[in-house]
Amino acid sequence: MRIDILTVVPELLESPLAHSIPGRAVKKGLVEIHIHNLREYGLGPRKNVDDYSYGGDAGMVMMVEPVDKMISALKAERDYDEVIYMSPDGEILSQGIANELSLKKNIIILCGHYKGIDERIREHLVTREISVGDYVVSGGEIPAALLADAIIRLLPGALTDETSALSDSFQDGLVSPPVYTRPADYNGWKVPDVLLSGNPKLISAWQDEQALARTRSRRPELLK
Repeated sequence: MRIDILTVVPELLESPLAHSIPGRAVKKGLVEIHIHNLREYGLGPRKNVDDYSYGGDAGMVMMVEPVDKMISALKAERDYDEVIYMSPDGEILSQGIANELSLKKNIIILCGHYKGIDERIREHLVTREISVGDYVVSGGEIPAALLADAIIRLLPGALTDETSALSDSFQDGLVSPPVYTRPADYNGWKVPDVLLSGNPKLISAWQDEQALARTRSRRPELLK
């Protein structure tokens, strides 16, 4: 898989995607992550990528030309399944979306910045818009890193134990049950006896019950 991320602040993305599971996936050859500085296609001697908005609203807007030129240059080299814009008003990122995108071969992720991007980019270049929540952050770089991480960890071989992803929260529409590790008794705080029973059927039933109860308590909207 190949992920190309377009940004005006590449430094924000270099560290998060160079370590832990994404970093190991790159070293294993499971994914290529390419971070592109949009200023490579900036205009004029200062390599401008933004300008004032028509209508007089406050804030600068990312211009269509640098974005179009960079996307066109990438598309000239290979086909892309999606051109994703990280947007506050896009569809909310879910485990289902991450699962779907993990099956793609090549994707582009565009990070907005400043006041946003010229609407013509959304109309003519972007194929999908994704949000990480109903709030606004300084730019699309951190949301893009979240999306990339959610996708990469699902690639076969990215996790040491591939079955681990199957029990993640939201994979079955529920949040995960509680988990414990050694010691079995710490300051009188004990691990539930069923987890020490060695009976897979009892443990599985307990985990299902706990996942349902925790979802009902913490995220009841998921049960609808």
